[in-house]
Amino acid sequence: MTFLDKAILHFARLDPSGLSPKAPGTAGSFFSVLLAPFLFLPFSLPVRLALLAAIFVLGALAATRAEVLLGRKDPGCIVIDELVGQWIAMLFLSSFSADSTWRDAAFLLVPFTFFRIFDIWKPWPVHASESWLPNGWGIMIDDVFAGLWALACTAAAHYALTHAFPGLITL
Repeated sequence: MTFLDKAILHFARLDPSGLSPKAPGTAGSFFSVLLAPFLFLPFSLPVRLALLAAIFVLGALAATRAEVLLGRKDPGCIVIDELVGQWIAMLFLSSFSADSTWRDAAFLLVPFTFFRIFDIWKPWPVHASESWLPNGWGIMIDDVFAGLWALACTAAAHYALTHAFPGLITL
């Protein structure tokens, strides 16, 4: 295996999370939540959208190559798709600031939970979309739709919390 192939596998697996012996998708989602305050939430909405588009394309290409390298269709260890879906679920959250508290960090469990529910339950069009595109593109697209479902629920929860309890969270 070449150096490039090893790098592709590391990226596609979000090493080390994709190598988790139990629930690598959940591990990848949680790792994505840990990365978000540093690599996603500090940016403006246009930059976030550009990041998501770039990771979607690179992730699809990496997942396609990983399928070949691992000799399996949609291997469970490939979790770059979880990062895209998870970050979509957090798309409209603000970045952390000096006013942020533990409640803001705890609120990140809301999009995490919603994303995991929709990624596992796979309501329409999440499950259907897996077959719309070939190879790694299909691996990525279902998590985009799960992320959109989670985004809607996260936005509703955020609205409800910030209006019922002003100042509770600053995100």
